[in-house]
Amino acid sequence: MEKPGKLAPEIRLSGQIIIDQLVRNMELGRFEMAYSVLVPCIFSIYLHPEDHARLAGILDLIRDDARRALAAKLDQWNAKPFRLGAKRDAKPFKIASKDFTLEFFPDSEGTVPLGDVEIHSELNETPQPGYHGVKTTLLDREPSVRDSSHDASNHAIGPVAERPYGEIRYEDDSGPQLFVMTQSEIAIGRGGEDLHVHLALYTNDEVSREHLRIRHDPARGFLIQDKSRNGTWVDGKRIAKGVDLKLPEKAEIGIAEVLTLRFEAKR
Repeated sequence: MEKPGKLAPEIRLSGQIIIDQLVRNMELGRFEMAYSVLVPCIFSIYLHPEDHARLAGILDLIRDDARRALAAKLDQWNAKPFRLGAKRDAKPFKIASKDFTLEFFPDSEGTVPLGDVEIHSELNETPQPGYHGVKTTLLDREPSVRDSSHDASNHAIGPVAERPYGEIRYEDDSGPQLFVMTQSEIAIGRGGEDLHVHLALYTNDEVSREHLRIRHDPARGFLIQDKSRNGTWVDGKRIAKGVDLKLPEKAEIGIAEVLTLRFEAKR
Protein backbone atom coordinates (compact mmCIF):
# COMPACT_ATOMS: atom_id res chain seq x y z
CA MET A 1 0.00 0.00 0.00
CA GLU A 2 1.32 3.46 -0.87
CA LYS A 3 2.12 5.83 1.97
CA PRO A 4 -0.19 8.83 2.36
CA GLY A 5 0.93 11.74 0.23
CA LYS A 6 3.19 9.61 -1.95
CA LEU A 7 2.65 10.11 -5.68
CA ALA A 8 1.57 7.10 -7.73
CA PRO A 9 4.34 5.76 -9.98
CA GLU A 10 4.32 6.96 -13.59
CA ILE A 11 2.87 4.60 -16.16
CA ARG A 12 5.57 3.01 -18.31
CA LEU A 13 3.97 2.95 -21.72
CA SER A 14 4.18 -0.42 -23.49
CA GLY A 15 3.11 -1.82 -26.83
CA GLN A 16 0.27 -3.71 -25.15
CA ILE A 17 -1.09 -0.54 -23.53
CA ILE A 18 -1.04 1.26 -26.90
CA ILE A 19 -2.82 -1.65 -28.60
CA ASP A 20 -5.47 -1.81 -25.85
CA GLN A 21 -6.11 1.91 -26.29
CA LEU A 22 -6.45 1.54 -30.07
CA VAL A 23 -9.09 -1.17 -29.58
CA ARG A 24 -10.89 1.09 -27.07
CA ASN A 25 -10.83 3.99 -29.53
CA MET A 26 -12.24 1.79 -32.28
CA GLU A 27 -15.09 0.72 -30.00
CA LEU A 28 -15.93 4.29 -28.96
CA GLY A 29 -15.78 5.49 -32.57
CA ARG A 30 -18.45 3.13 -33.93
CA PHE A 31 -20.74 4.84 -36.46
CA GLU A 32 -24.23 3.35 -36.69
CA MET A 33 -25.84 3.10 -40.12
CA ALA A 34 -29.14 1.59 -41.19
CA TYR A 35 -27.78 -1.87 -42.04
CA SER A 36 -24.19 -1.92 -40.75
CA VAL A 37 -21.82 -0.36 -38.23
CA LEU A 38 -18.71 1.44 -39.46
CA VAL A 39 -15.66 1.56 -37.17
CA PRO A 40 -12.52 3.72 -37.35
CA CYS A 41 -9.66 2.40 -39.45
CA ILE A 42 -7.32 5.42 -39.67
CA PHE A 43 -5.39 6.23 -36.48
CA SER A 44 -2.92 8.96 -35.50
CA ILE A 45 -1.12 8.04 -32.26
CA TYR A 46 0.57 10.86 -30.31
CA LEU A 47 3.20 10.01 -27.67
CA HIS A 48 5.34 12.02 -25.28
CA PRO A 49 8.69 12.62 -27.05
CA GLU A 50 10.55 10.46 -24.50
CA ASP A 51 8.11 7.57 -24.99
CA HIS A 52 8.30 7.98 -28.78
CA ALA A 53 12.12 7.89 -28.67
CA ARG A 54 12.18 4.88 -26.33
CA LEU A 55 9.76 2.89 -28.51
CA ALA A 56 11.05 4.11 -31.90
CA GLY A 57 12.87 0.87 -32.67
CA ILE A 58 9.76 -1.28 -32.24
CA LEU A 59 6.97 0.99 -33.52
CA ASP A 60 6.72 -1.04 -36.73
CA LEU A 61 6.20 -4.20 -34.66
CA ILE A 62 3.59 -2.46 -32.49
CA ARG A 63 1.85 -1.28 -35.66
CA ASP A 64 1.72 -4.82 -37.07
CA ASP A 65 0.42 -6.30 -33.81
CA ALA A 66 -2.13 -3.51 -33.50
CA ARG A 67 -3.50 -4.25 -36.98
CA ARG A 68 -3.92 -7.89 -35.97
CA ALA A 69 -5.63 -6.95 -32.70
CA LEU A 70 -8.04 -4.53 -34.41
CA ALA A 71 -8.90 -7.11 -37.10
CA ALA A 72 -9.42 -9.77 -34.42
CA LYS A 73 -11.80 -7.49 -32.48
CA LEU A 74 -13.74 -6.80 -35.68
CA ASP A 75 -14.01 -10.55 -36.33
CA GLN A 76 -15.12 -11.10 -32.72
CA TRP A 77 -17.94 -8.55 -33.05
CA ASN A 78 -19.09 -10.13 -36.30
CA ALA A 79 -18.96 -13.68 -34.89
CA LYS A 80 -21.19 -13.13 -31.85
CA PRO A 81 -23.46 -16.15 -31.35
CA PHE A 82 -27.12 -15.81 -32.19
CA ARG A 83 -29.03 -14.38 -29.24
CA LEU A 84 -32.52 -15.48 -28.29
CA GLY A 85 -34.99 -12.94 -29.62
CA ALA A 86 -32.45 -11.14 -31.81
CA LYS A 87 -32.69 -11.00 -35.57
CA ARG A 88 -30.29 -13.22 -37.47
CA ASP A 89 -29.41 -10.42 -39.88
CA ALA A 90 -27.89 -8.22 -37.16
CA LYS A 91 -25.78 -5.30 -38.33
CA PRO A 92 -22.28 -6.32 -39.42
CA PHE A 93 -19.25 -4.32 -38.32
CA LYS A 94 -16.89 -3.16 -41.07
CA ILE A 95 -14.22 -0.66 -42.07
CA ALA A 96 -14.28 1.69 -45.07
CA SER A 97 -10.70 0.95 -46.18
CA LYS A 98 -8.90 -2.24 -47.16
CA ASP A 99 -6.82 -2.26 -43.97
CA PHE A 100 -6.09 -0.33 -40.79
CA THR A 101 -3.66 2.61 -41.09
CA LEU A 102 -1.65 3.66 -38.03
CA GLU A 103 0.89 6.50 -37.73
CA PHE A 104 2.92 7.40 -34.64
CA PHE A 105 3.97 10.98 -33.83
CA PRO A 106 5.98 12.59 -31.01
CA ASP A 107 3.91 15.33 -29.39
CA SER A 108 5.65 18.62 -30.22
CA GLU A 109 3.27 20.80 -28.19
CA GLY A 110 4.01 19.49 -24.70
CA THR A 111 0.42 18.41 -24.09
CA VAL A 112 0.80 14.60 -23.88
CA PRO A 113 2.21 13.56 -20.48
CA LEU A 114 4.88 10.91 -20.12
CA GLY A 115 3.16 7.50 -20.06
CA ASP A 116 0.05 8.73 -21.90
CA VAL A 117 -1.12 8.02 -25.44
CA GLU A 118 -3.52 10.25 -27.37
CA ILE A 119 -5.31 8.69 -30.33
CA HIS A 120 -7.20 10.49 -33.08
CA SER A 121 -9.19 8.25 -35.41
CA GLU A 122 -11.12 8.56 -38.65
CA LEU A 123 -13.67 6.32 -40.36
CA ASN A 124 -12.12 6.81 -43.80
CA GLU A 125 -9.05 8.25 -45.50
CA THR A 126 -11.09 11.29 -46.58
CA PRO A 127 -12.89 12.64 -43.48
CA GLN A 128 -16.29 14.24 -44.07
CA PRO A 129 -18.35 16.51 -41.78
CA GLY A 130 -20.41 14.36 -39.42
CA TYR A 131 -18.56 11.23 -40.51
CA HIS A 132 -15.52 10.70 -38.35
CA GLY A 133 -13.95 8.85 -35.48
CA VAL A 134 -13.05 10.05 -31.98
CA LYS A 135 -10.18 11.33 -29.85
CA THR A 136 -9.18 9.34 -26.76
CA THR A 137 -6.44 9.35 -24.11
CA LEU A 138 -5.14 6.76 -21.68
CA LEU A 139 -5.01 9.12 -18.71
CA ASP A 140 -8.07 10.97 -17.43
CA ARG A 141 -7.67 14.18 -19.44
CA GLU A 142 -9.19 15.89 -22.46
CA PRO A 143 -7.47 15.24 -25.82
CA SER A 144 -5.42 18.34 -26.58
CA VAL A 145 -3.06 17.75 -29.50
CA ARG A 146 -3.88 19.99 -32.47
CA ASP A 147 -3.87 18.06 -35.73
CA SER A 148 -2.50 21.09 -37.54
CA SER A 149 0.78 20.60 -35.66
CA HIS A 150 1.74 17.99 -38.26
CA ASP A 151 1.94 18.72 -41.95
CA ALA A 152 -0.98 17.05 -43.73
CA SER A 153 1.40 15.63 -46.34
CA ASN A 154 3.07 13.49 -43.69
CA HIS A 155 0.06 11.27 -43.01
CA ALA A 156 -3.43 10.46 -44.19
CA ILE A 157 -5.31 12.04 -41.31
CA GLY A 158 -7.36 15.15 -42.00
CA PRO A 159 -9.44 17.25 -39.57
CA VAL A 160 -10.88 15.12 -36.78
CA ALA A 161 -13.77 15.59 -34.37
CA GLU A 162 -13.56 17.76 -31.32
CA ARG A 163 -14.36 16.04 -28.04
CA PRO A 164 -17.81 14.37 -28.15
CA TYR A 165 -20.98 16.24 -27.23
CA GLY A 166 -22.34 13.17 -25.50
CA GLU A 167 -22.80 9.40 -25.42
CA ILE A 168 -25.92 7.30 -25.90
CA ARG A 169 -26.07 3.71 -24.68
CA TYR A 170 -28.92 1.42 -25.68
CA GLU A 171 -29.80 -2.10 -26.77
CA ASP A 172 -31.71 -2.79 -29.98
CA ASP A 173 -32.23 -6.01 -31.94
CA SER A 174 -28.53 -6.10 -32.83
CA GLY A 175 -27.44 -6.08 -29.17
CA PRO A 176 -25.91 -3.54 -26.73
CA GLN A 177 -24.64 -0.41 -28.47
CA LEU A 178 -22.72 2.78 -27.73
CA PHE A 179 -23.22 5.86 -29.92
CA VAL A 180 -20.82 8.78 -29.53
CA MET A 181 -22.46 12.11 -30.41
CA THR A 182 -19.81 14.04 -32.33
CA GLN A 183 -22.15 16.52 -34.07
CA SER A 184 -24.12 19.37 -32.53
CA GLU A 185 -27.39 17.92 -33.90
CA ILE A 186 -28.37 14.31 -34.59
CA ALA A 187 -31.45 12.52 -35.93
CA ILE A 188 -32.45 9.21 -34.34
CA GLY A 189 -34.77 6.53 -35.73
CA ARG A 190 -34.94 3.49 -37.98
CA GLY A 191 -33.83 5.47 -41.03
CA GLY A 192 -33.93 4.01 -44.51
CA GLU A 193 -32.34 4.17 -47.93
CA ASP A 194 -34.07 7.51 -48.64
CA LEU A 195 -33.84 8.90 -45.10
CA HIS A 196 -30.50 9.35 -43.37
CA VAL A 197 -30.34 9.32 -39.59
CA HIS A 198 -27.17 9.64 -37.53
CA LEU A 199 -28.21 6.97 -35.03
CA ALA A 200 -30.02 4.16 -36.83
CA LEU A 201 -32.02 1.90 -34.51
CA TYR A 202 -32.42 -1.73 -35.53
CA THR A 203 -35.94 -2.47 -34.26
CA ASN A 204 -39.60 -2.75 -35.24
CA ASP A 205 -41.77 -0.20 -37.02
CA GLU A 206 -43.28 1.12 -33.80
CA VAL A 207 -40.20 3.33 -33.92
CA SER A 208 -40.48 6.02 -36.61
CA ARG A 209 -37.90 6.29 -39.35
CA GLU A 210 -36.97 9.68 -37.90
CA HIS A 211 -38.18 9.43 -34.34
CA LEU A 212 -36.49 12.34 -32.60
CA ARG A 213 -33.69 14.87 -32.75
CA ILE A 214 -31.15 15.95 -30.14
CA ARG A 215 -29.14 19.12 -30.56
CA HIS A 216 -26.70 21.18 -28.55
CA ASP A 217 -27.35 24.90 -28.36
CA PRO A 218 -24.40 26.90 -26.95
CA ALA A 219 -26.78 29.16 -25.02
CA ARG A 220 -29.46 26.65 -23.96
CA GLY A 221 -27.61 23.37 -23.64
CA PHE A 222 -29.04 20.10 -24.96
CA LEU A 223 -32.51 20.10 -26.51
CA ILE A 224 -34.69 17.20 -27.62
CA GLN A 225 -37.61 17.24 -30.08
CA ASP A 226 -40.05 14.42 -30.72
CA LYS A 227 -40.92 13.81 -34.40
CA SER A 228 -42.62 10.43 -34.10
CA ARG A 229 -46.00 8.71 -34.38
CA ASN A 230 -45.76 6.73 -31.15
CA GLY A 231 -44.09 9.14 -28.79
CA THR A 232 -40.89 9.93 -26.91
CA TRP A 233 -40.40 9.98 -23.13
CA VAL A 234 -37.73 11.76 -21.07
CA ASP A 235 -37.20 10.28 -17.61
CA GLY A 236 -40.64 8.69 -17.73
CA LYS A 237 -42.60 11.73 -18.95
CA ARG A 238 -43.96 11.90 -22.49
CA ILE A 239 -42.89 15.06 -24.32
CA ALA A 240 -44.92 17.11 -26.78
CA LYS A 241 -44.32 16.51 -30.47
CA GLY A 242 -42.50 19.16 -32.48
CA VAL A 243 -41.44 21.23 -29.47
CA ASP A 244 -37.87 21.72 -28.22
CA LEU A 245 -37.47 20.53 -24.63
CA LYS A 246 -34.45 20.97 -22.37
CA LEU A 247 -32.66 17.62 -22.07
CA PRO A 248 -30.91 16.90 -18.74
CA GLU A 249 -27.19 16.10 -18.87
CA LYS A 250 -28.11 12.56 -17.83
CA ALA A 251 -31.45 11.23 -19.04
CA GLU A 252 -33.34 8.10 -20.03
CA ILE A 253 -35.13 8.57 -23.34
CA GLY A 254 -38.01 6.21 -24.07
CA ILE A 255 -38.64 5.41 -27.73
CA ALA A 256 -42.27 4.41 -28.47
CA GLU A 257 -42.21 2.21 -25.35
CA VAL A 258 -39.93 -0.11 -27.33
CA LEU A 259 -36.37 1.04 -26.53
CA THR A 260 -34.60 3.14 -23.91
CA LEU A 261 -31.66 5.37 -24.76
CA ARG A 262 -29.38 6.39 -21.88
CA PHE A 263 -28.00 9.81 -22.71
CA GLU A 264 -25.03 11.43 -20.98
CA ALA A 265 -23.63 14.86 -21.92
CA LYS A 266 -19.86 15.19 -22.28
CA ARG A 267 -19.60 19.00 -22.52
